[in-house]
Amino acid sequence: MTTWENMVSNALGSAAAGILSRISTHPLDTVKARLQADHQKQRYKGPFDGLKRTYMSEGVKGLYRGFSTVLVGGTPGTILYLCSYDIFKERIFSFQGYGSHDGTARSEDSFGVHFASGLLAEAVACTVYVPVDVIKERLQVQGRHANEIRYTGGADALVKIWYSEGLHGMYRGYGATLMSFGPFSALYFVFYERFKSWSKELTGSATLALPWLVLSSASAGGLASFLTSPLDMAKLRLQVDRGRNQASTVSTVTRYRGIIDCLQQAYAYGGIRNGLFRGAGARVLHFVPATTVTMTCYESMRQFFLTRLFEI
Repeated sequence: MTTWENMVSNALGSAAAGILSRISTHPLDTVKARLQADHQKQRYKGPFDGLKRTYMSEGVKGLYRGFSTVLVGGTPGTILYLCSYDIFKERIFSFQGYGSHDGTARSEDSFGVHFASGLLAEAVACTVYVPVDVIKERLQVQGRHANEIRYTGGADALVKIWYSEGLHGMYRGYGATLMSFGPFSALYFVFYERFKSWSKELTGSATLALPWLVLSSASAGGLASFLTSPLDMAKLRLQVDRGRNQASTVSTVTRYRGIIDCLQQAYAYGGIRNGLFRGAGARVLHFVPATTVTMTCYESMRQFFLTRLFEI
């Protein structure tokens, strides 16, 4: 197979994986966003209570707020993310002199290569993910405060944010996003490749069956999402805080000076459990199925497209 054929198959596989994962997990992402955006009033007792109350008050539409934005903007981001990871991993292994003959085997045992590849892939993908997240999260949490701009949809949010806040508003929280999802992606791929390696050792097979891929991706997603939950909470509050203050006629001073200040305030108010790790349960419940669907679909669909399109 040529490099071009692999790239096309990877792009199509990642697009299919991104769409399927978002359809199945967006309601949990909405609840996670609302839990994390709460600064003082704890409106929901937890993720399941959040799902129930959101559905009762707003219906399915409330659970899928911001979905069109994620589908249109997030799909290219997923393509960029997964393809970048494979490219960076291949380049780093080639640079280290492992070569293509044993690169796969060595890659499953290399912490540094996967950590760096995941971090770099996230940095590239965040150029797409951050504007999408800003729009999506403001749509998800709107209507909960009187002092805020209201959006009728993704396109309306894009226009209003660009007009009132400019490029800075669109990339509000880029550093926080990279600090949140960078470590998440780095840890996720380290765990994922390690779990796949252990699974192959247990099964004695070079190719993993679907149940083992599901177990590897779900375990990696749960661990990585929980460990980086405080950073995700800070990132979301920074992005949402900007929008609220743009609508204020009283003050244009943002609540937080940056990600460190946000983490300090969250800890001072709620401690570890209800401050730093607020919404961690919903984040894990969102990322476990999201990463599982994404990676299992990606692994399966890219092989499907490679076989159907080029092996004729």
